[in-house]
Amino acid sequence: MARDYPLTDVQAQHMKPGDKPISDGAVLGLYLFASTKEGTGKWIFRYKSPLTGKRREMGFGTFPLVPIETARKKALKARECLLRKMDPLEFREQNGPYSAQLRRIPTFEAAARQLHSQLSSGFRSQKHSDQWLQTMEEYAFPIIGKQSFDTLTPEKFASCLRPIWLTRPETARRVKQRCAAVVRWALAHQYVSTDPMSYVKALLPRQPTRRERVRHFPALPWSMIPEFIATTLRSDGNDVHQTMLELVILTACRSGEIRKMRWDEIDLEEKTFTIPGYRMKARVAHRVPLTPRVLRLLEIQRGKYALHQGLVFKSRAGTPVTDMALTTILRENCVSSDTKGRTATTHGFRSSFRDWASENGHSNNLADRTLAHSLRSVVEAAYHRTDLLEQRAKLMLQWENYCLQKTRSSDEHRRDGEQKRLEQLINKATAFRQAEEIRAYVNAVVARSSGDPFTINDDLSQWADWALRQADSIDPVDAAT
Repeated sequence: MARDYPLTDVQAQHMKPGDKPISDGAVLGLYLFASTKEGTGKWIFRYKSPLTGKRREMGFGTFPLVPIETARKKALKARECLLRKMDPLEFREQNGPYSAQLRRIPTFEAAARQLHSQLSSGFRSQKHSDQWLQTMEEYAFPIIGKQSFDTLTPEKFASCLRPIWLTRPETARRVKQRCAAVVRWALAHQYVSTDPMSYVKALLPRQPTRRERVRHFPALPWSMIPEFIATTLRSDGNDVHQTMLELVILTACRSGEIRKMRWDEIDLEEKTFTIPGYRMKARVAHRVPLTPRVLRLLEIQRGKYALHQGLVFKSRAGTPVTDMALTTILRENCVSSDTKGRTATTHGFRSSFRDWASENGHSNNLADRTLAHSLRSVVEAAYHRTDLLEQRAKLMLQWENYCLQKTRSSDEHRRDGEQKRLEQLINKATAFRQAEEIRAYVNAVVARSSGDPFTINDDLSQWADWALRQADSIDPVDAAT
C-alpha cells in the first residue's frame, strides 16, 4: 500500500508471506515485497522507462540482507538516471554502479558447478558424480541456469520440476534435492537470505507414493533360469562376462557388487564374500555365502593371475567391467522377460530369486536378508542382531541346485557319451591287435604250405578272411587313440 512516510525497520520485520507490497515514502517507486519467510522481503523499484515508455521493475536485493538505507540510496541513484532520460536497468547492466554487485552474486549454474566440484570427492562413484551434474544440465540449467540467486523464486524452481514431477518422480525428487543443496550453499555464502526451495512442494501436485509408482526391472522368469544357464552360460569360467553373469544369478547380488568384487573381500576357507558398506545400497556391510559352483568359478578366475590383489574381474584398462558387458549377453541372446516387449535385465535376476524363494515356501525374511534389503521398521531392525548366514547358506545351496539342474543333467549325459566312446575305442584297439595277430598267423601257415592256399583247412581259411576284413574295417587312427 502507498504511504507518505518512510518505511521503518520494525514495519519491515513484521512483514509476513502473502502481505501486499509496502511502498517507502522516502523514495518514489521503492517497494518492499513480502518474501516466503516472515521478516524478509524483496526490494523492487518500479518506474516507467524513458526509452520505451514501458513500466519496468528493478531489484535491489533482499531485506534484511540489504537494509532500508542501502535500498533508498540505490533507488535515488535510479531516479537520477530517470531525470537524465536514461533507463536505470540498462545503465546498471552495462556500466552502472551496481554491475560489481551483480557480478558478485553467481548464477544458479555457476553455483551448482562450484558445489559439484566441492562434493566430487565424496560421491560413491564417478557414475554418481556424473549423474548429479547431468540431471542439473538436463532439467535445471536450461530454465534457471543463467539467473542470479537474488532473482530466483519458488515458482521458478517449480517450473524446472513440473515436466517430470509426475512422469519421472524419482528423477524429479533427485533434481529437487540437488537444487536444494545449491540453495543451501548460497545461503551459507550469504548470496540469499531465504530458502525458496522450502515452498516448492506447495506449488506442485501430489506425487504417487513409492508403492504406487514402484517399477520392476524386466526379469527372466525363475522357471526358465536352468535352461538359460545350460544353453547360454556354458564357458565354464573361460568367458569372463558369462562367469560374472552366472555369479550374479547364483549369489543374487547386484551387478555392481560382482563387477567390483575384490580378492580381499573373499574368504575361500570360510566360503564367504563380504561386501563393505560403502559399496552397498543401504551402506551396511553384507556377507554372501559362497556355494560350490561359485567357489569353483572363483578358483578358475584365481588361476588366471599370479597375484591375487585388487579386482577379481578387470577390464583391459584394469578398471571394473561395465554393466553393459553383462546386459549385452542378455540382449544378444534375446533373453525374454516377464515384461512384454522387454529383454531381461541383469538386476532382474534378483527378482527371479525372490519369486523362486516365495513360491517354494522359503521365509520372506530370509529371502530379504539374502538380497540385503532394508528391514521394514526400526523396531524390527532392533530385534535382528544376526545376519542368518548359516540359514542363508542352505537357501543359496538349494537355489544353486535348482539353477544348475539342467546343466548337471547335460554334463552327466556328456560324460556318459564320452565313457561309451572310450569303451568303443578300446574295443576297436583290441580287435585291431587281434586282427594283426590273425593276419600274421595266416601268413605263416600260407608260407609253410609253399604258398598254396588250397592246402589250408577250410575253417582256417574262413577265419583268416574274417580277420582280414575286420582289420581292414578298423580306422588305425581311432584304434591308436
